[in-house]
Amino acid sequence: MTTDVSALQLVLTGDPALFAIVRLSLLVSLSAVFLAAVIGIPAGAALALTRFPGREATIVVLNAAMGLPPVVVGLAVYLLLSRSGPLGPLGLLFTPQAMVIAQTVLVTPIIAALTRQTIEDLWLEYREELGAMNIGPVRRVATLVWDARFSLVTALLAGFGRAAAEVGAIIVVGGNIEGFTRTMTTAIALETSKGDLPLAIGLGIVLIAIVIAINALAWGARRAGERVAG
Repeated sequence: MTTDVSALQLVLTGDPALFAIVRLSLLVSLSAVFLAAVIGIPAGAALALTRFPGREATIVVLNAAMGLPPVVVGLAVYLLLSRSGPLGPLGLLFTPQAMVIAQTVLVTPIIAALTRQTIEDLWLEYREELGAMNIGPVRRVATLVWDARFSLVTALLAGFGRAAAEVGAIIVVGGNIEGFTRTMTTAIALETSKGDLPLAIGLGIVLIAIVIAINALAWGARRAGERVAG
């Protein structure tokens, strides 16, 4: 009980160390989701509407990439950013930017795959109508993405959930440096191993609250959009 009370006190009193970790976590995860959406939504929509040799194999690979092991992604990004790697001169290893890159690699396949399925379903519904209007490929993608914008919120939420809960990749490329690259998930793992349960529980409470709040906002936006469309 004492541990739980101490954890709540850290949250309610706005403990600076706790909320510094929360701010960094949100910055990294939201940045990764934004970049993944910029890449994944157009790529998924294009894949849904394009027919080419090897398309089915590409879809299989994309779906498989949704389950990429985080530590393997972290290792790959580490090798790219290390001093001997091709991007070593940029000096990004063990920085928040490196964590954003790793999370973007993990989240992009999720958003792209879910977008592809959503847009492909819409294309089957509106194919004849869009064909009769003689709409070009680029406008076709833009039209279907806009029409599916509220459904695509689910893809973004799935991406955010993956990013916010990720531990392995960002430890490898970020180093879990206190005050610099320590996020909620890496801090929870570290503080639990150290026996500092109040901070670990406090961060867990905040993480769950953030996920619930974002899902509630997205659900509300989707319902509002459906009412407007209806």
